[in-house]
Amino acid sequence: MNKIGFIFSSLLVALVLASSMLFVVDQRQFGIVYALGQIKEVITQPGLNFKLPPPFQNVSYIDKRLLTLDSVDNEPMLTAEKQRVVIDWYVRWRISEPTEYIRNVGTNEAAGASQLNRVVRNAFQEEINKWTVKELLSLKRETLMADVKREVLGQVRGAKPWGVDVVDVRITRVDYVEAITESVYRRMEAERKRVANELRSTGAAEGEKIRAEADRQREVAVANAYRDAQKIKGEGDAEAARTYAEAFGRDPQFAQFYRSLDAYKASFNKKSDVMVVDPSSSEFFKVLRGNVNPPPSPVHSKK
Repeated sequence: MNKIGFIFSSLLVALVLASSMLFVVDQRQFGIVYALGQIKEVITQPGLNFKLPPPFQNVSYIDKRLLTLDSVDNEPMLTAEKQRVVIDWYVRWRISEPTEYIRNVGTNEAAGASQLNRVVRNAFQEEINKWTVKELLSLKRETLMADVKREVLGQVRGAKPWGVDVVDVRITRVDYVEAITESVYRRMEAERKRVANELRSTGAAEGEKIRAEADRQREVAVANAYRDAQKIKGEGDAEAARTYAEAFGRDPQFAQFYRSLDAYKASFNKKSDVMVVDPSSSEFFKVLRGNVNPPPSPVHSKK
């Protein structure tokens, strides 16, 4: 029984010792082996590796992938014309030399991101002081980002290299500080309102002009139509008078009789019409008294 327990204990100790000596390096990481606090070996290839058990040797890992550093503060920067602007940026970077990185920067990615943030911000401040706001918002911002990247690379590759590679530096936003932004928005709003009011006034004036012109054309058209109608009516009346005169000239007695009948129709148009005259002596009723002979009826010849 004691022999079995001894064997089991030995196997357990051997298993623990083996697990402390074996480690796996992922393809996304660097494996750094430390011996008594000093870097013994840097493993760049993924796979299973061996080391001495602690405390003789220890292992730590650093990310080898492309990392992104975003701006974390909104402190304003001064442009060439002393305008206070806020910019948002990001940096794409990676750890290329783990040994230099650990010796000059830190043992994890956060240490490099913190120091890189300071360097990038200082580089942006120095470069933005050379440019105006208009240039920052134009195509020249590409030149600004290239200058910042060059300056940052000069810092990380200096006398004490960081062991990092800065792949890209980009600006995502350039804006005035909040107080200036509100003022700019108010000026823009006032300008838009002024333009809108001007357009409304111009439109109203044009509308009145068009309505006045339409009214004038309508009055001219109505006047012309009335003139033409009166002209046609006058011509018709003249033609009718000529026709009547020609017809009545042929038989004056019939003309007098016909006009008397028209006068009677006009005088006694309604049942309520009353006329107080003396029929025996009034010329108006001469036809009714028979003093004017009616026109003879036409005689039709028989064949």
